[in-house]
Amino acid sequence: MLPTLVLVHGAWMSPASWQGWIDRYQARGYRVVAPAWPHDDRPVPDLVRAPDPALASVGVEEIVAHYEAQIAAVDGPVLLVGHSFGGLFVQLLLDRGVGLAGVAIDPAPPKGVLPSFSALKAGGPALFAGPIATMSFADFHWGWMHTQPEAEARAAYDTYVVPTPSRVYKQGAAAPFTDLMRVRPEARRQPLLFIAGGADRTVSAGMVEAAYKMQRASPAVTDLHRFEDRTHWIIGQPGWEAVADDAIGWLEGKLDLHPPG
Repeated sequence: MLPTLVLVHGAWMSPASWQGWIDRYQARGYRVVAPAWPHDDRPVPDLVRAPDPALASVGVEEIVAHYEAQIAAVDGPVLLVGHSFGGLFVQLLLDRGVGLAGVAIDPAPPKGVLPSFSALKAGGPALFAGPIATMSFADFHWGWMHTQPEAEARAAYDTYVVPTPSRVYKQGAAAPFTDLMRVRPEARRQPLLFIAGGADRTVSAGMVEAAYKMQRASPAVTDLHRFEDRTHWIIGQPGWEAVADDAIGWLEGKLDLHPPG
């Protein structure tokens, strides 16, 4: 039996952002699940119109524990693929012994990786927002899809962007002073791939490379792939299929998997 693929989305997104990947991996023969963050398991229009007030209390620990519980309910082994904050959560889950292997795509920085100037600009609005933050279209276009036409960015914004708990960003800002977002490469035994977008403003390629260098302290395989022209919308940007195929191809190669598709 093939492992189940668990796709972990980041801040501002719903699981709908993974739909292309879900369809592509299912066609390859995998079972795929993409759980929502706590209190976010509703259609995008509902989340935009009336976010659950409980979302305000959600932070890194609550989200990682939520995914750990969701994965425990999966029958059989799992592979983890995460984007943005989801890429950091994948690393924290691997530290807990969850998953056979992981892929971190444009991951939010762990403790010890400093944000770039553009990352500070992209995350700034959430730091000064109320407990439940909303992202403006202008911020989304600048931080996620600046190489795409405005009409294309607007369509993605209207389809995928939802309010997010600002607590995760505030915890990120406090990361140097706590161990909440500390990864433990010396304890990790599962293979881990980083994927960086060379045109990403929200999580710069330099930040991904710094996290990769930190994780190379692990005795397990740790690799880095870079897609030069990709923004933070790497999972949905035209040509996303190449990124999805790169991720699953790397996992299959490291784990000697042979899907029927």
